[in-house]
Parts: sequence; C-alpha cells; structure tokens
Amino acid sequence: MSQWYPVMLNLEGRVCVVFGGGAVAERKTQGLLDAGADVRVVSPTLTRVMKQWVSEGRVRWIEREAEDSDVFGATLLFAATDNRAVNRRLAETARELGVPANIADDGECGDFIVPAVLRRGDLVLTASASGTGPALSARIISELAVKYGPEYNESTQALKAIRAIVKAEVGNSEERRELLRAAVSDDALEEWRYSPWLRQDKAQLIERLRQRAHDRKG
Repeated sequence: MSQWYPVMLNLEGRVCVVFGGGAVAERKTQGLLDAGADVRVVSPTLTRVMKQWVSEGRVRWIEREAEDSDVFGATLLFAATDNRAVNRRLAETARELGVPANIADDGECGDFIVPAVLRRGDLVLTASASGTGPALSARIISELAVKYGPEYNESTQALKAIRAIVKAEVGNSEERRELLRAAVSDDALEEWRYSPWLRQDKAQLIERLRQRAHDRKG
C-alpha cells in the first residue's frame, strides 16, 4: 500500500480537468470550486447540479467523450468516468505529461487521493483512510462537524485579525507564540465571537491576551 504525503494545494485560478459527468465527478468538481480552481469538465452528459454550475459560468463544459488532448495545460486531472479503461488511459497520458492524476475508481493507481473535507471558513479539516474506502473518513468528518460547528467560520476570521495585530504590536517572538496559543482556547474563541470590539482596540486586546497567557501558566 502506498504511503501518502498530506498537503494543501493552492488551486486558485489553476486549470483542473474533470473527466466524467456523474455523481463522483460532481463531488470532485464541488471541491475544486470551493478551492477557486478553473474547472473544465469533459463528458457527454452532466448531472443537474453540474449543468447549473455551467449555466452560472462556474464550470466550462466540453460536451463529448474524453480525448487525450484534453489533458494539455491541466494542473490536476480527475478521471471519474464510468469506464475503468478510459480512466486508466487518461491517467497514463497525464503521467507522461507530468500532470498529477486522481483515479476515482482506483485511488491506489493514481498520483493522489482526495480526503473527506470539512470547511469552516479558513479552517479546513480533512480525513483519509488512504484509499481503503471513504466510509471511515466520512464518519470521522461527520463527527468533526459536530465538534467544530458553523461558529468556527467566525472564529477563523477573528483569529486572522488577532494574529495580524499580535505580529504588528508584539516584538518578542516567544511572547507572540504565547499570546497566539492563548488566543485559541475554547473560552478565548467564545470571547472573540461575542466581543468583536476587542479586535478594534489593539492595546486592550494585547492586554487581554497577556492575561490569558498568564492564566494558562497558572
């Protein structure tokens, strides 16, 4: 079994090609859209949702069967047709061109696999069973969705602002680390959500973080 290396990719504006127009291709496309990719879908048919994305201008649809030339210029390739032989052929073409390929029906034979994902603003949580099947990773993500609810959308925005203030106002690197560690406790996150004015008063925010850091040391 392959040993996979976890990584986050910046696909903003990058061309990614999805082959296939069914439910699996739809899930792959959704993830790429969430990442801001320039998505091209090659398939004679599409799901209703994918057609809606095309009509909204979010996806470019090449309405025909896959051709090897469709791989040219891609940053990533997703082979998600209902034909295993076609998926393998496309992946081989991609490999020859140096384009990483994901094979939906045989992840081990591809260059990368796609984990289950939970997004809460800038917080991105993923889980993967390394190609042994999506059921376990999907269950783990469902459990994480309960622990890290929609309120974390706001928490990540607050922490982004707090981090910028701390970096600008605190010169000592060790103290910066202490303050930022103090900023992410459960009760601190709740305080930032209910006291947004703290992010506007830099001096008071730094003082509050110092107090929290001192309390952590106990």
